[in-house]
Amino acid sequence: MKLDAHTAYLILVFAAVFAAGQGAFGLLSTARVKRQVNRRLVVAERVSGIAELVGELRKQRGLNAAGDRTGAWFADLILRSGVPYDPRRWIMAAGGAALAGAVGAVVLTHQLLLAPVGALLMGVAGPIFFLKFMAGRRSKALGHQLPQALEIIVRSLEAGHPVPAAINLVGREMSDPIGTEFGMASDEIAYGATLAQAVERMSQRCQHPDVDLFAATVRLQERAGGNLTGLLKLNAATVRDRHRMRLKIKAASAEGRMSAIILTAAPFIAGGSIFVLSPHFYGDVIHERFIQVGLGGMFVWVLVGNVIMRRMVDMRI
Repeated sequence: MKLDAHTAYLILVFAAVFAAGQGAFGLLSTARVKRQVNRRLVVAERVSGIAELVGELRKQRGLNAAGDRTGAWFADLILRSGVPYDPRRWIMAAGGAALAGAVGAVVLTHQLLLAPVGALLMGVAGPIFFLKFMAGRRSKALGHQLPQALEIIVRSLEAGHPVPAAINLVGREMSDPIGTEFGMASDEIAYGATLAQAVERMSQRCQHPDVDLFAATVRLQERAGGNLTGLLKLNAATVRDRHRMRLKIKAASAEGRMSAIILTAAPFIAGGSIFVLSPHFYGDVIHERFIQVGLGGMFVWVLVGNVIMRRMVDMRI
């Protein structure tokens, strides 16, 4: 088959555009991985001294100067999410989201009284759900990365390195979130904390069952003695088995979770569509006692069904 000059030209243009796209994607991916790996190192470049580094890292996680949690549920949510704690920026973002929610509620419903509802949903509930989403994603990443981190520590100990050096190696070589957590533990050890104290604080920051198991292993070895390398090998195998079991449970309960999502979303999507497309359908009778009781009963029934389905598919190991 003979190609003319125009077809060959188009093929070359397509190849050039495709190669440029692949190169740009590769550069962005490499920059993203590098930024993840060097997140704690970037903070270390801005500060001088280990004391200032530890203080800055604790401040970004919403901890006090001693590295302890405040105990409030919102502070724990911030800590588990791993989002850098910046009150001024957060207040501005929440205010902008609240304003957008109020404007959106007025535009969609043409009722000024619903503006506070939209502001509360976007300005208060929105950030909370965002932090919950980030905390869940961070928890999954911690469970996936922890066995690799333990294997790096084991190999470093087998090579003759001390435990603090092995923990520091994980903090330098692995990406977030596990790299930052082990890096903070290494900084706290260099700042004067013991290995058990640093690992216990890492467990409090992560609030993950596998990290709690690692911290318990370190505390047990420090009090009772024994081969730390062998214990960490067993710990890594246990964490991998637990992660594999979680994936099997997630696959087995996928149908139930999807059914719960569909059954929960369907009435709200239908009601919202009716309210937007035909506001007078319920607007003319919303003041009737029967309609109010019926809608309230429907909401309670959906809530009860969600609780039951949640207990059916929520299996913990």
